[in-house]
Amino acid sequence: MFLVFPDPQAIANHLSALFIAKIQAKPNSVFGLATGSTMEPIYARFAQQAREQSLDLSQVTTFNLDEYVGLAADHPQSYNYYMHQHLFDLVGFDEQRLFLPDGKCADIQEQCERYSQHIRLAGGLDIQLLGVGSNGHIGFNEPNTSFDSRTHVVGLSERTRIDNGRFFENKDEVPTQAITMGILDIMEAKEVILVATGEHKAQVMADYWYSPVSESMPASILKQHPRPLIIVDEAAASLLPAQACQPAMATAC
Repeated sequence: MFLVFPDPQAIANHLSALFIAKIQAKPNSVFGLATGSTMEPIYARFAQQAREQSLDLSQVTTFNLDEYVGLAADHPQSYNYYMHQHLFDLVGFDEQRLFLPDGKCADIQEQCERYSQHIRLAGGLDIQLLGVGSNGHIGFNEPNTSFDSRTHVVGLSERTRIDNGRFFENKDEVPTQAITMGILDIMEAKEVILVATGEHKAQVMADYWYSPVSESMPASILKQHPRPLIIVDEAAASLLPAQACQPAMATAC
């Protein structure tokens, strides 16, 4: 079932309120965070409301889904830079509780092993926030990634590099590899929230709905999660059958 909102701002309002309620109920919550344009209005609204409510974030721990291999933390297209620009620098997180993969790490394989271990040592993820790629990838887990995968290095598909090329001045600058949290890490989160907005995500949402659970469609594994929440706007829901949609705020599919 898809929860359908009129537009991305309505989604941002809903998720901001949900995240604040979670943190108020459990101040030491552990969040898995995603990047990309879909997340920007969500983080902006959350930061605004967190400041307005003087929300204490000092005990919150975060783990980011992924990072490009070869990009330093201060590179404008790194996900570390993105997170500080759109969230971490806007509100009062404890920097020591913010975990992100290091794209310039000397021993990336060791880092991958430690990253999954750190998640478990933190008590696991209370909520994992996800976007979805046009080929169904979650994190950077491309089609045919094992459902049993932990944090690992992945070669980015040509489709993903084309999709992400809009953020780089030259398509040749788009990295060919990324570090990504594994599918098993994601599935162990207590709650998973996948967000898709815009007409360009309509086809992948339809593919998700009609797909069996298959490694060829990585996002399809969420059908086996005990607490998945799939949130879309009307544009992303445009190819879904009516029975797949649960209207939110009096909108319709």
